[in-house]
Amino acid sequence: MQDLIPLAKKIAVMLKDRRETVAVAESSTGGLISAALLSIPGASAYFIGGAVVYTLKARRAMLEVPDSAFAGIKSVTEEGAMILARAARTRFDVTWSIAEIGASGPTGNRYGDAAGHSCIGVAGPVERSVTVETGSADRVANMRTFATAALNLLIQSISSSSKS
Repeated sequence: MQDLIPLAKKIAVMLKDRRETVAVAESSTGGLISAALLSIPGASAYFIGGAVVYTLKARRAMLEVPDSAFAGIKSVTEEGAMILARAARTRFDVTWSIAEIGASGPTGNRYGDAAGHSCIGVAGPVERSVTVETGSADRVANMRTFATAALNLLIQSISSSSKS
């Protein structure tokens, strides 16, 4: 978690300066992204909420994303991450949202993705997505790597957008 705090501090400054907000929908990171953002004093100025949508049941209940939203696509893709990011942005009524889905390990997920595979999406004034492949079965290391990638993607997205 300590390696995530400098990234979270940078995000906190950016969001506070711009008077913007963020929400998180994460799966295989299990709350690390939210925890990093919340570890910064004054987080209530920019962090609105988050959901660990580790299962389909959680996704349906917390983000109100119907199964039909994923019709014809594989869940753990950048397209799938963007569906969740857009849903979180709408559900929490925020400027920015981060969504992460993947397989942290030590084995792959039920969708056929190997351990160390994650897709991350950021929805906001700028939308971006990325796929992370670590090639590792180390669950905790993968969770940290995925959370780091998510925070970096948010920094890049905020940096490239015009101030609201």
